[in-house]
Amino acid sequence: MIVKGVNLIPDVPMSKVVELGQEAEKLGYDKCWVYDEGLATRDVYVSLTAIGQKTEKIQLGTGITSPFTRHPAATASAIATLDELSGGRAFLGLGAGGTLTLAPMVIERQKPLTAVREMLQAIRPLLRGETVTFDGEIVKLKDASINYPRPNLPVWIAGRGSKMLKLGGELADGVVLDFIHKDFLPKSVELIKSGAQGTGNAPKICYSTMVITHERVMQELRPHMTYRLVDSPQEVKDVIGMTPDDVAAVASTMGAKGLVEAGKLIKDEWIAPFVIMGTEAECARELSDLMSRNQFDEFLLPILETNTAVELMAEVGKVLSMV
Repeated sequence: MIVKGVNLIPDVPMSKVVELGQEAEKLGYDKCWVYDEGLATRDVYVSLTAIGQKTEKIQLGTGITSPFTRHPAATASAIATLDELSGGRAFLGLGAGGTLTLAPMVIERQKPLTAVREMLQAIRPLLRGETVTFDGEIVKLKDASINYPRPNLPVWIAGRGSKMLKLGGELADGVVLDFIHKDFLPKSVELIKSGAQGTGNAPKICYSTMVITHERVMQELRPHMTYRLVDSPQEVKDVIGMTPDDVAAVASTMGAKGLVEAGKLIKDEWIAPFVIMGTEAECARELSDLMSRNQFDEFLLPILETNTAVELMAEVGKVLSMV
């Protein structure tokens, strides 16, 4: 049985965010991740806490948070507090963060691989209840501790680059492959496994993308492919034919006019290789094939538009039931 989750972007009033979390639980989803997009959305930990207070069993975690907008010790404290409040339902998703999150705060992604590695290395012992002194290149702690830890709280890493995927395989409990070009999925899995071999780790792998059975969903996704494509590795941009001028045009429009206007520059042929698209039966067949061939453990559905979110969760739930 595939573990299935939803990833909510909390860009609407909190009452609606909580409602979506409740609906996900009612529809049988196992996990509720919440985007941490800084100033672009409501606070991730307030959102997760609010959902946790109105649900009973769905697991709750960041999808994802970065080392740049919060000190890793503050992240450890926040996720451990959520875990305590929710009765042990929390997990932590980490990554380097992207343009949508960091640009408004004028934060540069300096040495993202080092930052994520040090974040994980600092958080792990804090969650084990240890007193931590850590003198990293980016992350530093001195005699830091929390007295409400959970040693086995799952920590996931999300990324697209080869080094980040290897890091996830090496140190994380799980790795999220989010909107990866489908031709690059086997390579991504091999990178995770190569990292795991060096440490004897056995991380789970979660595949996340949009399942499109209606044109409506394609149009809802289009603005959110802007930052994903802008932040994609160069080899992926080359494969889909996205030129440096294209990247510059999308990035500048994002900053000047917002995601909706920037989304108008995103071509259908750029989106298709990243998503599952067709009838419910066709989507189920393709998803089943990808999950089986790549030995994925979980599937994560991004929820980007709240007005149609319940309908989308129900539709994709049907597709997943056929996988």
